[in-house]
Amino acid sequence: MNNFKKINDLVGWAVFVISLIVFAATVERTASFWDCGEFIACAYKLQVPHPPGAPLFLLLGRLFSLFAAGDVLQVAYWVNMLSVVSSALTILFMHWTIVLIGRKVLNKKFDELTFNEALILLSSGVVGSLAYAFSDTFWFSAVEAEVYAMSSFFTALVVWAAFKWEIIEDEVMANRWLILIAYIVGLSIGVHLLNLVTVPALALLYYFKKYPKPTYLGGFASIFAGLVILGVINSGIIPGLPSIAFSFELGMVNGMGMPYGSGVVVFLILFVGLMVGGVAYSHKKNKVNLNIGMLALSFVLIGYLSYTLALVRSNYNTPINENDPSNILNFLKYLRREQYGDRSLLFGPIYTAEVESVEQGAPVYKMQDGKYVVYDHKQKVSYSKDGQMLFPRIYSSAPQHVELYREMLGIPEGQKPTFGDNLKFMFSHQMGHMYMRYLLWNFVGRESDIQDAGVIDYTRKGALPELLATNKARNNYFYLPLILGLLGFYLLYRKNEKDFLVTILMFLLTGLALVVFLNSPPTEPRERDYIYVGSFYFFAIWIGLGVMQLAEWLAKFLKNGASSGIAATALSAIVPVILIQQNWDDHDRNHRYHQVDFARNMLNSCAPNAILFTGGDNDTFPLWYVQEVEGFRTDVRVCNLSLLGTDWYIDQMKRKTYESQALPISLSKDRFLEGVNDQILFYENPNVKTGINLQEYMKLVKDDNQAIKVPLQDGSMINTMPSETVFLPVNVDQVKKSGIVPKDMDQFLTDQISWNVGKGGIMKPELIQLDIIAQNAAEGWKRPIYFATTLASSSYLNMKEFMQLEGYAYRLMPFKVPGAKDGFVNTDIMYNNMTTKMAWRDLDNPKTYYHSDFYLEVPVVTARLSFLRLVDQLVREGKLQKAKQALDYEMKVMPDKTIPYDQLSANYVALYLAVGDKKTALQIADTMMNRNNKALDYYLTERRGSDAREIQTALYEMQIIVNGLKEAKMPEAAKYEQMFNSQLQKASL
Repeated sequence: MNNFKKINDLVGWAVFVISLIVFAATVERTASFWDCGEFIACAYKLQVPHPPGAPLFLLLGRLFSLFAAGDVLQVAYWVNMLSVVSSALTILFMHWTIVLIGRKVLNKKFDELTFNEALILLSSGVVGSLAYAFSDTFWFSAVEAEVYAMSSFFTALVVWAAFKWEIIEDEVMANRWLILIAYIVGLSIGVHLLNLVTVPALALLYYFKKYPKPTYLGGFASIFAGLVILGVINSGIIPGLPSIAFSFELGMVNGMGMPYGSGVVVFLILFVGLMVGGVAYSHKKNKVNLNIGMLALSFVLIGYLSYTLALVRSNYNTPINENDPSNILNFLKYLRREQYGDRSLLFGPIYTAEVESVEQGAPVYKMQDGKYVVYDHKQKVSYSKDGQMLFPRIYSSAPQHVELYREMLGIPEGQKPTFGDNLKFMFSHQMGHMYMRYLLWNFVGRESDIQDAGVIDYTRKGALPELLATNKARNNYFYLPLILGLLGFYLLYRKNEKDFLVTILMFLLTGLALVVFLNSPPTEPRERDYIYVGSFYFFAIWIGLGVMQLAEWLAKFLKNGASSGIAATALSAIVPVILIQQNWDDHDRNHRYHQVDFARNMLNSCAPNAILFTGGDNDTFPLWYVQEVEGFRTDVRVCNLSLLGTDWYIDQMKRKTYESQALPISLSKDRFLEGVNDQILFYENPNVKTGINLQEYMKLVKDDNQAIKVPLQDGSMINTMPSETVFLPVNVDQVKKSGIVPKDMDQFLTDQISWNVGKGGIMKPELIQLDIIAQNAAEGWKRPIYFATTLASSSYLNMKEFMQLEGYAYRLMPFKVPGAKDGFVNTDIMYNNMTTKMAWRDLDNPKTYYHSDFYLEVPVVTARLSFLRLVDQLVREGKLQKAKQALDYEMKVMPDKTIPYDQLSANYVALYLAVGDKKTALQIADTMMNRNNKALDYYLTERRGSDAREIQTALYEMQIIVNGLKEAKMPEAAKYEQMFNSQLQKASL
């Protein structure tokens, strides 16, 4: 076909338009949970997100945010649209890539194709690209402001450019394409490093073109060369060049007395001169390969220059400025991602390893008096030989991880794992649960969106539980995408060994190789399928090629020229159709606002000018978004405890931001630098055994007083906590005048509050928390201090008896309510906050999809638990009408039809009975009891280990309801108790 190229271009743009329309129709309208809120906030104001950052993504996100035309409520939508456009472009280049590979299978030039061959080739591109477009993981990333959509685009662009380069016969033009590929790789560094893992496969493709008669030795050598290039970029360029620059900086500043930055400038001049000289020399001497190599390196570096955004913007002290990479010291830490720690890959300790010694490691510098001064050294930990292992997979010594290792591998406590146990964990959990499960999710089907949900099960008998049957993420593709992909795999194996090897290498590098490199622990805070989206991309290429294999088989039965192509197209088109049909409802994010409302609700739980302690991504990043982009409640200072152990973050907390004044932290930077006061040991001093004044103790820490220091084995000194009890003086008259204490709580006011901090010592975040509390108390408790209800129990400093619940946060009060182990409720404030200040948009809309793992966990649990605590206290206070109004309001904004009843809802039965509404209580009881009864029939008929959580939850909910009915002496209790006992008996067998 003479016009094939033109038709192919048009078809490519057609799949672009189709995917663009689908993604635009289902895109998130505001900031999603997890990193999206942070990325949108950082893109909007060009701030510095968590390392290693995504500067190119932020720059393009800033460009897209301008389409909001000043409407801050539309900024998130437009930054999300960057992912939409990137994803649609991914599908465009994927179509063209499949066509390029398919042409090589046919072994014909484009203008030599028959009509049937052209139809089959175009159909392959359309089916494969749209199958990927509508696959679970890719579609999820395509409609939110995360880096993975743009990362997929760069992967698609690089792979397409490589196959395009392969067919260019003009050597000069082909060399230009190589330089373009290098530039794209350099740009991709500014989005995500995942794109680099395709480099070894590209090296193999290069080898196959340059050497028409390849050998196994040559193939392995090319892959090894690609791995070397990958290592050079990942370690030699990204953190390596700044490291060399710092060596120059150290020599010139410390050795020659030059000003800060002089060494970096000299290094840049020398390095640029070397690059220019190398390019000029290779050109002059006509050394083509050297010239291409130097130019390729130059263009990789030009793409890498996007990282200067972090340096420039950090120097403006932006509100979000993670790691503060404003100087060469912090910039290096930022690029090296030091705050995340290291994981041994080839050899290292396992969870039973015992520490043999702690030695002095690399020096830690600070900038002082015009020099780089060594103030500490990193720790170099040595482990016992019998506690180390080749290829350590079971490495984490975190208590919860150790327990899971033992449970998964069946290792009794006290017994050391073997190398076989180590490999079993890698194959069963890391490769099986954390990769193969995800692959099959995308091309076979998914059981549900609940954490750790499996692949859809065709063998299980019985009627599905209601919540599982109605789960919108329960998707069934009937194995069709997997089968078509395996057909494409088989076709390449038979017809084109070279591309078979290239694509399978790309598939493995972006899949199982990443599994090995990432070395995941036994549990994650969320599903990690998005990491392997590149692997799914290459499988989808095989799906496209499967059309050609299908057409080849059909041609044996259909003798008419074009009939095999038409039939193959019609049959294979079922794959993208079933994918979009099954996946639409759980990827449509229209009318979903609760992630932002959740952030607003938490901020609105706080009084003006408050300090709010938060802990994780989802109770911090959405708050950053609403403050930074929407300008909401900027008087509240959000203080993330996960970051409060870092010197740069503490420094930022000591500065005013928007309407929020600096936090009252008394310690100077020297007292909280990296490595200083990271841990304070408990070492009891008999002189203060009964307690120590917290304000005086913080002064001792501030002054680096020897009175609280003890020596360690290596001779260094460390601060200690001399008493497990601390106290603060309280000016009762001043506190009463401030009006922060309710009248009925005056009885608890005393001239001193004290509490137990335990004998485990304290870490730096807790030290800073205590400093803030101490200084705020010294100022008369003027600044409200809140602790988010989403925090881990250890983050409350053992002060729950001093905490007043006012919504989604506890307010620290200058008095103690003895026995209030989970705080005490101020019903007036909390009722007002929950019913008038909080937003619940579309939580009552059954058409809106709420991801079970994201929404039905922390956000919904936080809301329902807050209402439960409020209503329970109102009932105790005898305010039954108000309690019923609060319950009715909760049921209205979060009805069962949208947000299914859960364990907390089971407690509403007893509360509705307490306020006199038997009808609603029995409706909830009947719904939940019958729902759980049917679920248990399903799970207990053919019980599996993975069902344990569902069985326990159902039984627990039934027990709560039965107990509530029995306590109220309801006649219905007998019927439901019989139902419960029957299921309990079956469960105990």
